Amino acid sequence: MNHFKSILLVWAFVILPINLFAGEKEKTIDIPEIVLHHMSDAYEWHIAGSLSVPLPIIVYGEDGWFFGTSEGIVKHGKLFFDESHHGKIFEKMSDGTVRRPLDLSMTKSVCQIWIVAIILIVVFLSVAKWYKKRDCTSEAPRGFVGAMEMIVMTIHDDVVKGCVGEKHYKKYAPYLLTVFFFILVTNLLGLLPVFPGGANVTGNINVTFFLAICTMLMVNIFGSKEYWKEILWPEVPFFLKAYPVPLIPVIELVGIFTKPFALMVRLFANMMAGHAIILSFTCVIFLGWTLGVGMGIGLNLFSVIMLLFMNCVELLVAFVQAYVFTLLSAVFIGLAHPEHHSS
Repeated sequence: MNHFKSILLVWAFVILPINLFAGEKEKTIDIPEIVLHHMSDAYEWHIAGSLSVPLPIIVYGEDGWFFGTSEGIVKHGKLFFDESHHGKIFEKMSDGTVRRPLDLSMTKSVCQIWIVAIILIVVFLSVAKWYKKRDCTSEAPRGFVGAMEMIVMTIHDDVVKGCVGEKHYKKYAPYLLTVFFFILVTNLLGLLPVFPGGANVTGNINVTFFLAICTMLMVNIFGSKEYWKEILWPEVPFFLKAYPVPLIPVIELVGIFTKPFALMVRLFANMMAGHAIILSFTCVIFLGWTLGVGMGIGLNLFSVIMLLFMNCVELLVAFVQAYVFTLLSAVFIGLAHPEHHSS
């Protein structure tokens, strides 16, 4: 009953005034365009209403380097934002053609990554400071430090040590723990609708591509001789690995790229889908009021309930996706050291 009262209060004091204002301003709402706009990267950080913080733009084009903000791009003669490509910067060349310049701008996703890095540094330095003041005879940590120890030991013992193996896990534990906490904190910040959250970082395929590439390099650069022997000359009948075509080696070589591809797409698709659903239900709140008072009230109540439900689900998904990416990365790394399975 208390939850129902809370929903009514949110609708009465937040959703209803917004709809009254929006109903006078907008008669049609393009939900797909709104969702795609909010999920795409941006050269400014939207705070609230019309308040936005411009981010530094660094572009190298035909006329050299350009340093400035989005306002400077508007005044520039050749550079412009192309809305058909989600607002990316393009350049009009002297021969009349249009192309993308070298773009090294501090976009919203880049700033979000820096914020996540700062948060992780502060958190782990503060936890390390707590441990420096204690020894093995001290009491077990409580509160936030205790929670961090529980999460770290769970990932370290159950995932890293269990999947990579006793012989090699220490070498890969720092990377796998860093990946887990980076994805987790990024996912959680992405659920915040206001600064310092709101950026769809793990829903950006470029970010998940980089994380997958890091895992692929870890697997293949530091893989053992037995790992490459199983790929290039596996213990199968000769006609399967050499004559008339090296069938099994070709399949194994393709697997080198399909494994990180699965990591990339899994994280990207799950996080993008979650953000898209939440944004869609938010748009339904505005859309409902344009259909009339009766329909608007019903759709608003339904949207608020679904928003609360989806945000709770996304809290779970934020942890699950970080855990799954780390687990699969640890499994792939463990498969690159097959000697620990036969020991």
